[in-house]
Amino acid sequence: MNMQYIDQATAAVKEKISWYSHRLESDFQVVRWGSYGLPLLLFPTAGGDAEEVERFFLIKQLEPFIHAGRLKVYSLDSINGRVMLTSKSVEHRIWMQKQFDEVVRNDVTALIYNDCRTELPIFTAGASIGAFNALNSLCRHPNIFSLAICMSGTYNLERWLEGRWFDEFYYQSPVHFIPGLNGGEQLDQLRSRMVILATGQGKNEDPGESWLVAHVLGQKGIPNRVDLWGNEWEHDWGTWRAMLPKYVEEYLSRAENLSSQ
Repeated sequence: MNMQYIDQATAAVKEKISWYSHRLESDFQVVRWGSYGLPLLLFPTAGGDAEEVERFFLIKQLEPFIHAGRLKVYSLDSINGRVMLTSKSVEHRIWMQKQFDEVVRNDVTALIYNDCRTELPIFTAGASIGAFNALNSLCRHPNIFSLAICMSGTYNLERWLEGRWFDEFYYQSPVHFIPGLNGGEQLDQLRSRMVILATGQGKNEDPGESWLVAHVLGQKGIPNRVDLWGNEWEHDWGTWRAMLPKYVEEYLSRAENLSSQ
């Protein structure tokens, strides 16, 4: 079911697309804000739905780009994050992460391409577990995604395995599978992509997670940048509302400059 209307909170054109996903075995929703511009796939935090980013005013912060026709934002239900938090079965958590990646790779990507009427490069972003999803999407599918803006991320999810190990987890965890890449098209493509690892240093932030990813990527020649924000920036929405517009502006300006040359 598609619903398109003017959202009063942002004054941006908003469309909801929902369907029953056989891959996820549940209902699933994608929401889009904006009519024109480069596509951003914005992941919620763990367990968040597709409209979480609007309720916590991230969409409001991106409104100038949306209104200027520079940006279209897509967000989706964090089904995998919800299962990660609630499932008692490690096997089910890993299965859901794999299925979620398949939905992003196949269904969500096709929806974005169809909506944009062309296969534009998609950039992606997220905070907390959303940062993991942004990183994983780029690293697994660098033929689709051009940039990952990762804010206050948690990237090593081994603790969710409860001391066990599964090969399926390896292929859904960039800090594990990236070191095993030795040549090939995937690595070549990743070396032309970019990962921004932004983190505060205040309450509940862990910059060590960002430095871990930077080391893993750097060892393979994959461009990345760690941006350390100060001790006043905590693991919370206020931090991400400040971070995201800065990095979106960087990306859009660079893309627009390249297209004008």
